[in-house]
Order: sequence, then structure tokens, then C-alpha cells
Amino acid sequence: MSSEAAVWLALFVPLAGVFFIAANSAYPNRREAATLISSLLLLGVVLSLLPAVLAGARPTVDLLEFAPGLPLRLSVEPLGMTFACVAAVLWPLNSLYSIGYMRGNQEQHQTRFYVCFAIAIASTMGIAFAGNLLTLFVFYEALTLSTYPLVAHKGTPEAMRAGRLYLGILLGTSIGLLLMAIIWTWWAAGTLDFVAGGILAGKVEGPAVAILLGLYMFGIGKAALMPFHRWLPAAMVAPTPVSALLHAVAVVKAGVFAVMKVVVYVFGIDFLSATGASQWLLWVAALTVLLASFVALTQDNLKARLAYSTVSQLGYVVLGAALATSMGVIGGSMQIVMHAMGKITLFFCAGAIYTATHKTEISQLNGLGRVMPFTFGAFLIGALSIIGLPPLGGSWSKWYLLAGAADAGQWAMMMVLMISSLLNVAYLLPVAARGFFVPEGSSIPSATGEGNPQHRHSSASREEKIVEREGREQEESTAGTGIREAPLLCVLPLCLTALGCLLLFFQVNALYALLELLVSP
Repeated sequence: MSSEAAVWLALFVPLAGVFFIAANSAYPNRREAATLISSLLLLGVVLSLLPAVLAGARPTVDLLEFAPGLPLRLSVEPLGMTFACVAAVLWPLNSLYSIGYMRGNQEQHQTRFYVCFAIAIASTMGIAFAGNLLTLFVFYEALTLSTYPLVAHKGTPEAMRAGRLYLGILLGTSIGLLLMAIIWTWWAAGTLDFVAGGILAGKVEGPAVAILLGLYMFGIGKAALMPFHRWLPAAMVAPTPVSALLHAVAVVKAGVFAVMKVVVYVFGIDFLSATGASQWLLWVAALTVLLASFVALTQDNLKARLAYSTVSQLGYVVLGAALATSMGVIGGSMQIVMHAMGKITLFFCAGAIYTATHKTEISQLNGLGRVMPFTFGAFLIGALSIIGLPPLGGSWSKWYLLAGAADAGQWAMMMVLMISSLLNVAYLLPVAARGFFVPEGSSIPSATGEGNPQHRHSSASREEKIVEREGREQEESTAGTGIREAPLLCVLPLCLTALGCLLLFFQVNALYALLELLVSP
């Protein structure tokens, strides 16, 4: 099979999966088999492209001619190859997890869920392999529209509000800012192609460079730069497999991928470094990293804490791009991979805890690590990777980001990265510590009142009270039975992704070899 045929298949396989999933809506086993088979086929197709890209090839196909000189073009380069591998590796694991979660919680509209998920993956492949800004924009919007039904999946008033906020911010920023930036680029440069070294040098000058960069950075709302981040915590009302899709497989990763691709292939890091146009972006990214971490510290809801953690961690990628150095680009791009593996582990664990106990608040997790050792052990591994401790993958991305900041002489940014790591410790490790070391039934007061039963009673909604009561009843009914993990299809994927955090540490040379091609002359 030629590389060009594989590029076509990367888009076709998940779309073909949509047909077979929908056709088997009345047969859950067949429907889920179609999901798994599609995900595994896509993984094989994407990996088949890797040797050619490492060898310097750039397989390219044109889908159609949108206008003279403006084709919808797919082209595989190192950064897109990296992102495609992330999505392709995690889709089978997320699909396996989804089967256990959706069945374990008796979720409604499961066929719609799997259909929209497959469309989202197809859109992600289009973004990863986009050969120009027009193609990136088209698939970026397709990803937004295909994930809206997933965010609003439960159909509750809260879910519908979250869905409206999701659409409002993401469509508003992309149409109001990103599209304007693309039109400006076409007018100034005469092309929308992604070109090594950028296309804007000598075409845009002075303050206009910083303004155009701002339109791109805030127009890519999926990167969740503050203040355009509120859609991400709000979307946590969705089922946990959707949260994993948003945070690790597709949506936010598509955002920071687009940020990096614009910086490398539209502006060019040499151009940004020479003009100093990205200096303001460094401080916006740094504030996002720190402020989101402080907000995460105040959240008692586990998924909300993880959501604000993601906002902070995405800021690392933007910071790496804004450094406009080779090491910064490599570190930021590596963070896309390392964060994806670590964060999907944490969300899988959060969903497994909910499936097994119906508990959603961190203050409710006391002692659960003793009866859910695999889940809490995986959570600890994922947390340590996010923090950046060896021998886990997240340590490498932070190392290269620090090296990039040192190359640029940005000592303040090095301090931001180190302070952020300490904040990571403060908001992630207590979750595992509660599970393993705090006895069940004990209360740990905090500044937010999360350990105070009276505070929980006054602030909890009726639905939260019902969930908490169900969790107590289930806990009482299974007392004394030893390990009480979630279903195997929930636990197995989180163990595999935790193992992935470890493997990424030892296999980083292969990833570095791919990303080094981004900055090679």
C-alpha cells in the first residue's frame, strides 16, 4: 500500500466505522465490535505512515479543489504524524474503556455516542494531516460540531447549558478570530500552505505580526488559553469517556497542535524570534499555567480538578511555541504526547471510581485505594507523569521546555515551570493519598471546606446527594469483600495507559527523532 493510499484510508476508516456502528445499533455486541475493529484498523494505517515520514517523505493528497489555488489538502509531516499517532493509539483504549463505562452505568443513546466519537476521530485525522490552513479550519469546525452531541450526551439542563457554552466559545473564537487570521494570511502571503520556516517573513511587519499572532492564538479556542477556557470545565458534565476524548485523544490536543503548527509552519520560529512578536504570548501562557493550577486546588469535584489541570498543562505547549526556540518547540510538541497519556489515565481512573462507587468528590475518596488498588495505583502513576517525575514520560517534556526557556534566556519562564510542578503536586497527589492513607469515614478539613460534611450538605445539589447516598449503599452492601474494582473493561485500559506513561520515558528517543525533524534545517 502506498503512503498516499494510507493517507486516504486514515480519513476513510473511521468514517466507514460510522456506517457499521449505525447499521448495528440494535446489536450492541456487533456495534461495539465495529468500534474496536475500526480503531485497530486506523492504528495500523497510521503506523504504516511512520517509516516514510521518518525517512523524510511527505505523503500528500488533494481531496478537492475548494477554489483556484485553495485545495483541501492532506499532507503528513512530523508534527501531524505525532498527533495522529496519539489519537490512533488512544482510540482503541478509549473504545475498550467506553464499553465498560457505558454498560456499567447503563448510559442511554450509546449508538449516537459511538457514531459521534468515530466522526470526531475522522475530523482529528483531518486536522493532523491538514496540508494548509483551509483544510485545518474545515476539520477543526467538523470536530467542534461532532463533539457537541457528546458534551450534551446526558440531555439534562446542565448538559445542555454546557453544550451551548461549548459551541458558543469554540465557534465564536474560530469564526470571529481564527477565520479572520486565515483571511489576513491569504491576503498578505498569497498562500495558505504549511511551509517549513513559515510563510510570513517579509510579508507582515511591525506590530501587525503580534496582532496576527494574537488572532491565531485566541482564535484557536480549543487550546483553552485564558480567558477562553470556560468551555472545558463546563464540558465535564459529559460521560467520562467523552472527557477522555476532550482532554487526551482529540479536542484540546487538536487546539495545541494547531497552535504549534501555526507557529512552526506559518510564522516560523526564526521569524518570531527575530521580531520578538511572541513575547506577550509567553506571559499569557504563564498566567494560564499558574492561575488554572490555583483554581484546580480549590476544586473538590475530581473531574473539575482534572479539567483545570488540563487548562494549565495546555499552557505548557503554548509556552513552548512562544519561546520560539528549537528546544521549546520540541518540548511543547512532546508535551502533547506525554500529557495525553497521563491525563487519559487520570480520567479513566475518575470514571472507574464513579462506576464502582458513584463517588465524584475528592473528599469522598478516603480509603478507596485499599479496595481499588489498580485504579488508585494507576492514578498515582498518571499524576506523577503529569508532575514530571522520572521514570515517567512527563519528565522529558518538562526537561525540554526548561531547556528551551534557558536557550531563550527566559529565566522567569523557568521559574513558572518549576512553580507549576509544585502546584501539580499539591492538587494531584492528595487524591491518591486520600485513597491509600486516609481511613474510611474520617474527615480532613480544608480551606475550601471539602472535608467538612456540613459544607458538602449546604452546597450539594439534590442529584449529588442522591449519588452520594447510592455510593454509601453500594459501599455498605459490599463491605468486607476485599477488592471492589470497576468492571474489567474499565480497569484494563487504565492499567495499559499507566504502563504507557512508563514506556514513554524509556522510548523517548524515537519520539525525539520524529520531533527533531520539525526544527531541522
